[in-house]
Amino acid sequence: MTTTTAVLSCAGRPVGRYTRGPAEDGRPHLHPVTTLGGTPVTEERPADHVHHLGASVAVPDVAGYNFWGGRTFVRGQGPTALDNHGVQRHLGWKLRDPDGFVEELSWEAGGTELLREHRTVATAALGDTAWALDFSFSLTNRGAGGLSIGSPATNGRPGAGYGGFFWRAPKEAAAPLLFTEDGEGEEAVHGRAADWIAMSGEDWTLVFAGATEETRRDPWFVRGAEYPGVGSSLAADRRLSVPAGATVVRRIVTVVADGRLDRAAAAALARRAVTA
Repeated sequence: MTTTTAVLSCAGRPVGRYTRGPAEDGRPHLHPVTTLGGTPVTEERPADHVHHLGASVAVPDVAGYNFWGGRTFVRGQGPTALDNHGVQRHLGWKLRDPDGFVEELSWEAGGTELLREHRTVATAALGDTAWALDFSFSLTNRGAGGLSIGSPATNGRPGAGYGGFFWRAPKEAAAPLLFTEDGEGEEAVHGRAADWIAMSGEDWTLVFAGATEETRRDPWFVRGAEYPGVGSSLAADRRLSVPAGATVVRRIVTVVADGRLDRAAAAALARRAVTA
């Protein structure tokens, strides 16, 4: 059973629903997210990857625990079903308005709180056909010892550096267009850092922009042919160390637009959204 915890609006129109499902889902997420014209641009529990949940923060390896869902990639063994799944538990709201919210969450696994998260989500209008979703998260290691964040790539699977902010888009008859300021196509943009990356479907476009210097240094994890998804990688090719008391902060602003944007329009909206 899914519980709606917040409905997001922009320019007086509902554009997103923030939900948490049963404990086995592991994390709260945004779905459905729509354009101002009402076109859905997220997917939840698709048949190809039932653990994909709209737009969320999902990490496959936090000190060996899985906050992504599905199987865990084990070096020398491959994807393996393990009893190592963690849960992002809602602790409370600091703010909850129609155009956004501030939430506290506890990342728990093995009977222990591994990370405490401060999450801020807000909407901003960018005109009659586009709006921006501003999503930031701070992960603090509240334990007495250090821990690290990894990915299947750091555990031996090349090119699979996913983990962090992740957006699963709807699968359509044709694969989406994927491009950055200076690259086009999945192979050209996957695993590379860029100020922004665009994914364009039949009648919608998403433009993901790193809104801090640290976020812009993270490579993008991109899928188009297998399924439509874009994520900002915390541990693309090496584990991210989080010492005791330290905090990891990331901020991604996503432009949600009706229609197919070209490179110039996507770049202009990305710049505007980050400074809005």
